[in-house]
Amino acid sequence: MATEKQIFSNLPIPPGEYLAEVLAVKGISQAELGRRMGRPAQAINEIIAGKKAITPDTALQLERALRVSASIWTALESRFQLIKARRLETKQLENDLPYLEQIPYVELTKMGFVKKSRNRIDRIRELHSFYGVSAFSNMMNVEAYEPAFRCSQKKDASPYALAAWLKGTEIQAKKIMTKPFIEKNLQACLPKIRGFILEPAEEIEQKLRNALADCGIAFVLMPHWSKTYAHGATFWLNPEKAVLVMTIRGSWADIFWFSLFHEAAHIFLHNKRAIFIDNDDKAPALIKEEKEADEFAARLLIPETEYQAFLKTTQTNEYAIREFSQHIGVTPGIVIGRLQHDGYLRQDTRLNKLRFRLAWNTQANQI
Repeated sequence: MATEKQIFSNLPIPPGEYLAEVLAVKGISQAELGRRMGRPAQAINEIIAGKKAITPDTALQLERALRVSASIWTALESRFQLIKARRLETKQLENDLPYLEQIPYVELTKMGFVKKSRNRIDRIRELHSFYGVSAFSNMMNVEAYEPAFRCSQKKDASPYALAAWLKGTEIQAKKIMTKPFIEKNLQACLPKIRGFILEPAEEIEQKLRNALADCGIAFVLMPHWSKTYAHGATFWLNPEKAVLVMTIRGSWADIFWFSLFHEAAHIFLHNKRAIFIDNDDKAPALIKEEKEADEFAARLLIPETEYQAFLKTTQTNEYAIREFSQHIGVTPGIVIGRLQHDGYLRQDTRLNKLRFRLAWNTQANQI
């Protein structure tokens, strides 16, 4: 065989140009090559002009007639077609440029989910790969992203931002090792997890991650991203591994604990095929499930009989709240949050000084 050389270019050069070079070197005319291959001269001319593709069958004939490997011809043809397709793709990608305003590109680059680029078309390519779609318009038809479109009804919310938040969570969760999920193990562990409420803030994150992993749940903390408005979410990676993600939006401890137990309730009370997103708006189709999760979280944090007994004292001053919260084993902020929710305290009560924020080690969640 003749020496085979690799030809690479970013320009859509038809393999016929190389064929013309080979013919010139060998002193063979197009008509002669046609006779050797049993093809009309017109067919050879169209290949050289880039009007006719080199098929595998033609490549084999060229190999026998010119002693240049068929793999060279098919590789040249494949590259030529791919470069042409990429040029066409670039024009098609321009149609997705308006979507960039709805996607948290900066947050995704900070987390390492996509590569940083100043070129907007390159950003589109990166984001398509991240979402696993060929166009953003296809996302609403992807089952994994449907809840993001269903839940993003808030005026400034973006379903594409929320879908990115869920996709990022999935990537993080796949790296977390867990035991197989067993429902009774989770239910038995929840009182233990409730006990973490009084633990030092810097120890809570790791204890939660370990305890939930033992129950078959990957616990993920994700930063709050603009246009998502999510507090938390739950979904399943497979029948033996659930995911519970919490945002650090606001970081109020009482909201965090309520949301955590709300999401945990979804895991063992509701459909494993469903994705539940806790945000500022409740999807009408899931009102029943959301109410059940709310009631479970409220009862777990503050036992109903204890709560009703406390309300009968009609004492909602700082001393009474501190005493009651100590009695049931939670922080005063959780009691205040419940009283505010039920209308017994104003949202701007001076007792808000007893509420506090949690600080999370967000670096631990970087990929």
